[in-house]
Amino acid sequence: MYVHPIRSDDIKLAPVALQPVESKVAVLLNANAKRVGERVRRTLSHVVPESDLFLTHTFEEARAVAETVVDRRYQTVFTGGGDGTFCGFLNEIHNVIERRRAANPFAAVRAPRFGVLKLGTGNALANLCGASSSMGDGILDDVLRARANEVPGVIKLELLHAENKRAPFVGVGIDAGILNHYVELKHATSKGPLGKVFAGGAGYAMAIAGRSVPAYLLKSNPNVEIRSRGAAYRINPDGKPIGPAFGPGAVLYRGPALLAAAATVPCYGFNFKLFPFAGTRRGMMHLRVANVPIPKIIPNIYPGLWNGTWFPEGLLDFFAEDVEIRTDRKVPFQVGGDAEGYRDDVRVSMWKSSVELLDFSSAHRV
Repeated sequence: MYVHPIRSDDIKLAPVALQPVESKVAVLLNANAKRVGERVRRTLSHVVPESDLFLTHTFEEARAVAETVVDRRYQTVFTGGGDGTFCGFLNEIHNVIERRRAANPFAAVRAPRFGVLKLGTGNALANLCGASSSMGDGILDDVLRARANEVPGVIKLELLHAENKRAPFVGVGIDAGILNHYVELKHATSKGPLGKVFAGGAGYAMAIAGRSVPAYLLKSNPNVEIRSRGAAYRINPDGKPIGPAFGPGAVLYRGPALLAAAATVPCYGFNFKLFPFAGTRRGMMHLRVANVPIPKIIPNIYPGLWNGTWFPEGLLDFFAEDVEIRTDRKVPFQVGGDAEGYRDDVRVSMWKSSVELLDFSSAHRV
């Protein structure tokens, strides 16, 4: 069969208006979070179809939603309710993905990108990715920009893995103790006139001043041993390695400690930059060990410690891939900003994968 060749003068070009393809977006809200209420749900319902807006009250409901998210192959998932809510939904979704891949290695199961709505208390991740304020139409704008594929960038967020959970920070010691005390205070005042006051930053301040500082002043710090299970480096106040690398089995620290914590992001909530070197070396966490007297810490909390620029004697920093932290007594433990009770043996490693986090603050961050 002869096919007539197409000559350039046979083609007539006309401008075509290309319509942007909308991204499939789900919004997952934690009904137990402080700023997630009926007003927020109604507001979001104006821009999010009812079938894509989920409100959960229990872990069981969150697990069911995770199955739905994977089944429907959402390209982007927003979480609303703080860092713990983000970690909770992320873990449930990735648990579903891993189960399905294990059952069928050839299954085409793709993890969604994540967005964070600024509806928590500390909002470490929301601040990291430049999420809009919950005041006004900020959260609506973030969702609409994601649906229209107009978010300027994405963060390749590495996470820690501890006790089968993925999180941006994990710790034992006073940081987890403050969280435990905050949770106890919030529960104790939830039904009283000060419930809303103590459910935010004021509650953290009260937990620190009224419970955590007195508790740690009145007892000795636990003895801590930290062993490397992979590569590790001691780093100086410039974030540069000191000396040769530590190998598996090496003791990174042994002695009393107020805090032993690790992170892949620089800040805890309220822009508290406790891990100034987190995220600066791919594949490694910033591990920080503190054996500094509380009376010395208090006058240096702000601006030095808060901004990540105070490096007193007794504050040790490392890059590490995988560590085991043992204490001589059970101490407070936190994962992703959620109090997890008490432990005397915790293993923290870098998660083998990463997640894509929508970045509203930069057009070039990767």
